[in-house]
Order: sequence, then C-alpha cells, then structure tokens
Amino acid sequence: MVLLALVSAGGLLLDGRVLVGAPIWAKPFKFSLSFIAYALTLAWMLSLLPGARARRIGWWAGTVLTVASLIEMVLITMQVVRGTRSHFNAATPFDAAVFQLMGGTVVILWLAALVIAVLLLRARILDRATAWAVRLSSLIALAGAAVGFVMVRPTPEQLAQENPPVTGAHSVGVPDGGPGVPLLGWSTTGGDLRIAHFFGMHALQLVPLVLLLLAALTPRAARLADDRVRLRLVLVASGSYAAVFALVTWQALCGQPLLSPDALTLAAAGAVAALTLAGTVWALRTPAPPVGTLHTDRQELAA
Repeated sequence: MVLLALVSAGGLLLDGRVLVGAPIWAKPFKFSLSFIAYALTLAWMLSLLPGARARRIGWWAGTVLTVASLIEMVLITMQVVRGTRSHFNAATPFDAAVFQLMGGTVVILWLAALVIAVLLLRARILDRATAWAVRLSSLIALAGAAVGFVMVRPTPEQLAQENPPVTGAHSVGVPDGGPGVPLLGWSTTGGDLRIAHFFGMHALQLVPLVLLLLAALTPRAARLADDRVRLRLVLVASGSYAAVFALVTWQALCGQPLLSPDALTLAAAGAVAALTLAGTVWALRTPAPPVGTLHTDRQELAA
C-alpha cells in the first residue's frame, strides 16, 4: 500500500485525466493511505490477543484480509490505467465482472474483520481502557465498512433504465461527480455516504488515539492515573463517536450535505455535544475507592 500510494501520488502529478469530477488517481491514492492506517492498527490489535489459538485464528483472518485488500486495490488500479471507473461500473460485461469481483473481495474483507472483532471481544486484555477502546472501535469500524453495502443499491433513476451503465452511487439526492470538498471529494450539494463510510472505518484509529492522549496527559493530571477514570473516558469517547457516526449516516441518507445540515440535524448534533460534555464531567469525577481499600485505610488510621 505504501508503494501504491507513491505510484498514485506520481499519477496525480503527471496524469491530468479526470474521472467523475475528480483526478483519476485520487481514488487509489486515498484508498492506499486508508489501508496503510487500517493495516497498522489491526496489526497492533492482533498483537494484543492472548493465547496461541486466538493468535493463530487472528493470523489467518489477518492474512485473508490482506489478500482481499490487495485484490481490491489491484482491480481499482487496473481500471484507473484503463481510464474507466471501478465502482458501480456496468458499462460493459468486463467492467461489470470487475465490479462484482470487487464486491466479493469486500465481503471477504468484512467477514475477516468480523472474525478479528469477535476475537478482540473475547480476549482478556489486562488494561480495561485499552480492552474497551479496541473492542468498541473495531465494532464501529465494522459498521462503517458496512455502509459500503448501502452504496451498491441502484438509485431510482438507475432502476428506471433498462441497462444502466452505472449501478449504485456514493451520493444521495444528486448525481456522483458534482461539486465536492477539496481532496476528499465529498458532495457539497447532496448527501454522501462516503462520509459515514470514512468516519466509521477510521474509528479503528481515532478511538485508540484517545488512549494515547490520556497517557500523554497523565503526568499533568494525576486523576488520569486511575484506570477507572481512563475507562470511563474511553467509554464516553466511543459512545460519542458512535453517535456522530449514526448522525452523519442519517444525514447522508436524507440527502443533506455535511456542511449544510437542517434544523433537526443541528439539534441532534447539539444533543450529542451536550451528552458528551456531561459524560466527560461524569468520567472525570473522583471514583470512590473499593470497599476493601476503605477498610484497610481505616485499619491503618486506627493503628
């Protein structure tokens, strides 16, 4: 993926072709960067699995996921070289077969990630904050990946055609390829399921980053040294992330651009922000010491 990112970066610089409103090499470039982050995070999570049996199953699941990812990227890059789109392409029997093969690799990739998520849910990881950050982020990432299955549904306009050259779409309410956010390409005129897909999948990196931030702040905030406080903060962060993921998914399905929400979406976002703030205050309160600790402290004071 690192090599493909470099090749794609060269394509962005040297190849001026544009496809569906974006530079033709933008898709393999973004996908390869995403897979780099995804692979590094999964490799770290697999290293947390205890026991030889869990590690062996995790190795096989990781290997299947790697092969499926590689096939997916080879097909995307092949279509870029051919000068045609990879996703939703049914213009010719060959293009349709390529897209069907890509769909199969995505299903295999998702199932391999599901196996890893189940292993992580069952694993006994000593640090509870780390354990729940890994578990919850992997579940949110699975939900984010599943948004991709929604994109392959034909739009009403496509269903009205006898043999549509394109089946499925990223955008909701507007055609693909319209005005979009620079670099990312997310639609600025309608809903875009790629936002939820991206945000959900990268919970795998962003939720564990909360742990790194807490570790960095611990020397300056003694309260964070308590594992119960760290666990609460991880739970609040994960819950807030899941809520925002649900919100941007719903917003896209309603055909709303990310930066042009309606009053209901704004109200929901405000509710998520308020609950996150309240949860953070709750998480940071000083936990009551265990009953056994209180008893020991009283004995020491009496002595």
